[in-house]
Amino acid sequence: MPKKTRVLIIDDSASVRQTLTSVLESDPAIEVMGTASDPFVAARKIAEEIPDVITLDVEMPRMDGITFLRKLMAQRPIPVVMCSSLTDAGSETLMQAMEAGAVDVLLKPRIGVAEHLAEQAAHICDVVKSAAHARLEKRRLLRKPADTPEQKLTADAVLPPPSGRAMARTTEMVICIGASTGGTEALREVLEKLPANAPGIVIVQHMPEKFTAAFARRLNGLCAMDIKEAEDGDPVLRGHVLIAPGNRHMLLERRGARYQVSVREGPLVSRHRPSVDVLFRSAASAAGANAMGIIMTGMGDDGARGLKEMQAAGAQTVAQDEASSIVFGMPKEAIAHGGVGKVLPLSLLASEILAEDQRR
Repeated sequence: MPKKTRVLIIDDSASVRQTLTSVLESDPAIEVMGTASDPFVAARKIAEEIPDVITLDVEMPRMDGITFLRKLMAQRPIPVVMCSSLTDAGSETLMQAMEAGAVDVLLKPRIGVAEHLAEQAAHICDVVKSAAHARLEKRRLLRKPADTPEQKLTADAVLPPPSGRAMARTTEMVICIGASTGGTEALREVLEKLPANAPGIVIVQHMPEKFTAAFARRLNGLCAMDIKEAEDGDPVLRGHVLIAPGNRHMLLERRGARYQVSVREGPLVSRHRPSVDVLFRSAASAAGANAMGIIMTGMGDDGARGLKEMQAAGAQTVAQDEASSIVFGMPKEAIAHGGVGKVLPLSLLASEILAEDQRR
């Protein structure tokens, strides 16, 4: 029998602990090894037995979740999935959690929590199993929205396959990046190395709704490029980065010789919204050889098909290597699909973007 993913649930709400236990144990690959009402109780349990994954509430008595997370990562790193009802202004708090080392985030409503968790059972189990594969010795971080397995859709659900009529090669290019688990810090490392006049960049990072705006603000304060959460109709300009909003697909479109993004509703694609496959397919159709596709750390196969379509349309394609990936799932699948031209460590991705820009 395959080894089960053992989970410790830390939440001050008895009903949440009970519901999460039921949800996680509905998956035969997961075992809840215990629950704790606060970090002090949790610390005693961890001293007795080390879990594979911890689910951790943010707001708790005696010690808040982020303080506990920082202490845990300094002493004994364990994959942690944050569970919080903080969205809007509180999304900044969740950004602190990601910086402190959380692998992923589960958002819960302020009311009807038990019902919401039960409805999201498949997604919650996917997130926890994904977190168990995180390579914390390299870094830590982010997310994976998922639908039920039988409803896994391709990019066909949002837009048709590329027609082969992309714009001819020009001097301007657009960089398309897809990432998931571990991507928030990996993206920061890449973007911090790019100058203010770097080519325009569009990014899909699997994140909850209302979380991407805080992520974009954080990066904007750290990087030379202008970075924002994408809005429908935003132009793709040199020196600017657009990040797909959580729970919305982002597509690249051409308007004359210029590019812009379309932000739209739609079904989950590859179990995600936003989907990397959707962005990459749109780039294959709209930009062709004027685009560069980069697939980075993450669980699953979102982006693998779209990257191959970009390559077929003439785009340069790159995958982050295994050694520098928190989770090698997405790059590995893209390589297996045959759509990757180069495999590079995280430390060289920024220089590869600039080198491709110089070649034009």
